[in-house]
Order: sequence, then structure tokens, then C-alpha cells
Amino acid sequence: MAAIVQELFAGRTETVSDKPKAEIPYVVMQAADEAEVKAAVFAAVPSFYGVLLLRSVTIDERVNQTTWKVTVGYDIPEPAQQQNPQPVFSFDTGGGTQHITQSRQTVSRYGPAASTELGGAIGFDGENISGVDITVPVYAFSEVHYLTDAFVAPAYKGILFNLTGTVNSAPFRLLSAGECLFLGASGTKRGQDAWEITYKFAAQPNRIGLQVGTIGPIAKKGWEYLWVQYGDDVDTTAKILIKKPIAAYVEQVYNSADFALLGLGP
Repeated sequence: MAAIVQELFAGRTETVSDKPKAEIPYVVMQAADEAEVKAAVFAAVPSFYGVLLLRSVTIDERVNQTTWKVTVGYDIPEPAQQQNPQPVFSFDTGGGTQHITQSRQTVSRYGPAASTELGGAIGFDGENISGVDITVPVYAFSEVHYLTDAFVAPAYKGILFNLTGTVNSAPFRLLSAGECLFLGASGTKRGQDAWEITYKFAAQPNRIGLQVGTIGPIAKKGWEYLWVQYGDDVDTTAKILIKKPIAAYVEQVYNSADFALLGLGP
């Protein structure tokens, strides 16, 4: 027969201070030994008493062969153990690096062989367009959420795995569709604490009205990739062989997904 756990009316104590604590007496009946007493108490008593966390179960007295008196102790939890901690948000606008072969505008030209027909191509050496690495706007941000075991089930871990490396198909965190890239999540769990899940994202703005030489206007979503095809031409003024943009392509390189599946809100 299962052990019975009942709170005693007398003997409860509670301390109100900068380190509050509480002790609550219980009687356990129909328990054969100490192990059964402790198992029954941990299964029956609440994990929290107000904001205080269950810390100890003390066996005070064996009243008879199957009846025991115990005291359950509660005190203030550490920050990581507090019930339903608030989410933590952080961000970084340091930007990312991108290799480009086209300038936005040629500001000036010098020398008798300078061509006006390159269309903004960077680093043309007579054969190839070498380009240059630049810093581009990338908004990196992360969120830490504290979630229950029921929420962080194997199916949810599978959702996180499948969403990693996708972009938002609908608005998310005030970012338009196509602007937010999910970089993945990492989780930590300590004992009976909630899961601590860190979600990492990066954002780049959608663009419209882009111009490549005489080609445009061009529209691309934040994480689509724009590349330029060059062809041979002759600058009749400078009397040199050049390469100039002849086509521009916008490529989808990430799948899109519904970030509502993360369960974090819009």
C-alpha cells in the first residue's frame, strides 16, 4: 500500500529576511523504511513554497513501525533556479564581411588608360575582376529562454535542428520575411531547473533599387546572394579591352521556414 503524506497543523516556521526560509512538518504513514519515506515526501510536497525552493527533507522521528515525522525545508533559490526566470536578450551590430566585385559608384578616375565603361567593376587587372572585402550591415542577436521539460521534448529539439540555417518566411522580431537567419540553439539543464535555451539569429536588410552598371533596378531579400557576370568589351575611348557587367543574378541560398515553430512569439 502506498505511503500517505500529510502536513501537520503545528510546527510550521517561516523566516522573513534577506535570506528567507521556511520549515514545514509532515507525517508519513504506511512507509516501511527511510527510503520509502523520502521517496513519498519528494513525490507529494510542492517544489516551491511561494518563491522559496525545496531544499531538504529531514526525518525527525520514527513514531511507530510505519509512521514517521519529517520536516521539509525551503529557502531562496539561486538565480538560475528561480521559477520562470525572465528571458534574456542581447544584440551586436558589429556587421559582417562580404566580398563584392562592384562598387556603388566610381568617384573618380586617373590616368590616360582609365576607362569609363567598367560599370563599377573593382580590381580589374586586364583579365579578372578581383573585387574587395567590405563590412556590411549584419544585426546579430540572441535570446535566452527558460523552458519546462514538457516544452523541450525530443520533437522540439528536432524542430530546432530542422530550422537551423533557415530564414524567416513571415515577419519575426520586427524583421520582414527573408531578413532573419536562424543560426541555431544551444540548451543547458541543471538538475531540476528549467531548460536554459539560447537562440542565435543574424539579420540583413532586404534591398530594392540596386544597380549594377547599367543593370537594374534589382531587388534582393536580405539573405539572398547577388552575383555579377562579366563579359569582354572594348573601351573605344581609352582603346583598351575591358570587362563589364552583362548580367546580375539573385540566388536563394537558404530555405525559408516558419519561425513561429520556435515558440518565441512574433
